[in-house]
Amino acid sequence: MAKTNSIMLRTFLTLCLAFAASTAFAAEGENKEKEPKETDFNLLRAALKGWHVRLAAGFNLGGTSPLPLPKEIRGIDSYNPTMNISVEGGAHKRFEHSNWGMMVGVRFETKGMKTDATVKNYHMEAVNEDGSGKVVGAWTGGVRTKVRNNYLTFPILATYSIGKRWQVSAGPYFSWMFDGEFSGEAHDGYIRDIDPTGTKAEVSRAIYDFSSDLRRFHWGLQAGGEFRAYKHLSVMLNLQWGLNGIFPSDFESVTFDLYPIYATLGFSYVF
Repeated sequence: MAKTNSIMLRTFLTLCLAFAASTAFAAEGENKEKEPKETDFNLLRAALKGWHVRLAAGFNLGGTSPLPLPKEIRGIDSYNPTMNISVEGGAHKRFEHSNWGMMVGVRFETKGMKTDATVKNYHMEAVNEDGSGKVVGAWTGGVRTKVRNNYLTFPILATYSIGKRWQVSAGPYFSWMFDGEFSGEAHDGYIRDIDPTGTKAEVSRAIYDFSSDLRRFHWGLQAGGEFRAYKHLSVMLNLQWGLNGIFPSDFESVTFDLYPIYATLGFSYVF
């Protein structure tokens, strides 16, 4: 028993010494990490050489629309741009001995609207509010639509500086829609079965929701400019023009392409 106790004591002391040594070694390493090396600063300066980090925020104003407006849409009775925010982080680099540069970034943004339109022989697929089932055909009457899509957008822009205060930019953008809504209602009208020559039926209200059919990937062109009001603060205005529709090409419930076209008004802070 004494021999066993002796072995256990030596083992315990050995573990204690090993733990103390490892703790001292870790503390020494931590102290060294707290003392930044000159090479670390050099690497950081090299990584950011010529690049200026910027943060931007603004509001999107526009709509999701067919181009041109189809003849079935006889008039826009009301339009509500809703509250659409845009928050962006990016970096800008101006080439040496040149007014040209490039800008890249990542942006969270919302693009939405509410409209009420009067249409005639407008293709409609909706669910009748009275529970009588789905209605499909040529609708004549009012159509209220709500669009609200959230995107993660990546702009890749060429820039050109005009003097010390003005800068214009243009280039493509690529967006991933991670949450979207496209819904609405047909109201106060009638529908003809299948096509404009079909059987007529009066409908007071029918609802539709195509949110699950929205396209996830979007791309388009962005162009705009900014004015440097202060040393670090600029006012900006950009136009984003989507080049693919919000629905896939094989989606048949909406018979024409809808493109997101929005302007962003806001400000940016350059570090």
